[in-house]
Amino acid sequence: MEIDSKYERITEIVQDELTCSAHNLDHVFRVYNLCLLLAKCEKEVDLDVLIPSALLHDIARVKESQNKTGEIDHAVLGSAMAEDILRRLGYEEEKIAKIKHCIISHRFRTGNEPKTIEAKILFDSDKLDVLGAIGIARTYMLGGQFGQKLKTKEPLDDYLKHNTVDHGRLKDVSKHTALLEYEIKYKKIPEKLYTKKAKEMGLKRLQFMDEFFKRLDSEIECIQ
Repeated sequence: MEIDSKYERITEIVQDELTCSAHNLDHVFRVYNLCLLLAKCEKEVDLDVLIPSALLHDIARVKESQNKTGEIDHAVLGSAMAEDILRRLGYEEEKIAKIKHCIISHRFRTGNEPKTIEAKILFDSDKLDVLGAIGIARTYMLGGQFGQKLKTKEPLDDYLKHNTVDHGRLKDVSKHTALLEYEIKYKKIPEKLYTKKAKEMGLKRLQFMDEFFKRLDSEIECIQ
């Protein structure tokens, strides 16, 4: 099977799995394009590892979102799902291992550190797609899907105790809010990025979000 047809088949499989508005093929392709952009700024990037990793990175995302125990980590489950898919498509075991590492280490709320340049690029690309205008749009797509409120009055520490597990994975997405996501995740992203180009892009995108969420909070509280 030719490599291009493998990517086509992977895309078809992923499309069947991703039914979430914010984690759909549009997101996957934006991450894919960001990966290619960042790869141009780095040396010795294996695109045969990076591209399938980008296409498969969120394959288990819907399964995590639909589970309200917080026990499913889509990066961990997605890595296992990817292994089966890649093996059926005839990938070599060495490539499969490298792609699995990219997937299992791509998320913010995890204890798995990206070790390879391909894993670091995927991590950075996925995070860039939750920052800036696109990040705001995706956050409210997700909020609408799960019936989230604009803001909760519950103290942040109390919320974190009862609705997050491990490294901050959510139990019940419907109890989350965009403002909470901004406070506990978005503001920290640029400092967590690995590549120089991603850090530059991340800071610019976060500046836009800072202004938006400050204005949103003030309007919710009728301050202005």
